[in-house]
Amino acid sequence: MDIRILRYFLTVAREQNFTKAAEQLNITQPTLSRQLAALEEELGTALFIRGSRSITLTEAGILLKRRALEIIDLEEKMLDEIKAREELIEGTITVGCGEFAAVETLAEICKVYKKKYPMVQIALYTATADSVYEMMNQGLVDIGLFLEPVNTEGLDYIRIMESDHWVVGMKPDDALVDKEYITKEDLLDKPLILPRRQNVQSEFANWFGKDFNKLHVSFISNLGTNAGVMAIHGLGYPVSIEGAAKYWREDLLVQRRLYPEITASTVIAWRRNIPYSLAMNKFIEEINAFKA
Repeated sequence: MDIRILRYFLTVAREQNFTKAAEQLNITQPTLSRQLAALEEELGTALFIRGSRSITLTEAGILLKRRALEIIDLEEKMLDEIKAREELIEGTITVGCGEFAAVETLAEICKVYKKKYPMVQIALYTATADSVYEMMNQGLVDIGLFLEPVNTEGLDYIRIMESDHWVVGMKPDDALVDKEYITKEDLLDKPLILPRRQNVQSEFANWFGKDFNKLHVSFISNLGTNAGVMAIHGLGYPVSIEGAAKYWREDLLVQRRLYPEITASTVIAWRRNIPYSLAMNKFIEEINAFKA
């Protein structure tokens, strides 16, 4: 039995008139009559009592109407489920980032995204900006978070203005802990731990001015966590962005902002004009929605 014919039958039963039903179905009245006559022949029973002005259902017609409505409803549910399955978004999105405050923004974006698309896995890759940038060019990282300055050629991105502050880390019993801010003079005779990225070092050098070459740089570190470990062991004062400082135990490491203040902006970026998966395109939509 063709579901299309069942729909014809239900339309006639609703309109109680072949002509009106044919108009609803955009077919001719003789065609509709032939189709339903063939249905009655197939079932071996009359479905309609054909009056001069209207049509009513026989007992068999009433039974068929009830079952036909169930079949049509089941078909619609099945199609909805299949469509939903086709639109189910799965996959993995790889995000490369350093240890800085804008990861909080990333978490907000991910929270909204995961609520909509729970089957997508997000892989976090923590590394320096240079490593993340290289992996993006190789197609191994989809989204990159970069502390500025960064080369954005070939990238689409949003900028999170002044999302981080430069700080100095120290042990909680250090003499500098009592200071609200750390100045250039405070650092002249201290062993420092500086970020590995040259352009980030340049930001600090510009802030420090003509005496930058007089500084005692004891360590270079590409990530803040290991620099913090060195500081806890009394090996130096890490100069870096504030980043995830609030997750450090203050009985191990304390941070104080530099003065005059230095702030840093962050970009959340992805490669331009690249064919992405549906999961990735939806993630980009969430990033741009956050910007708006």
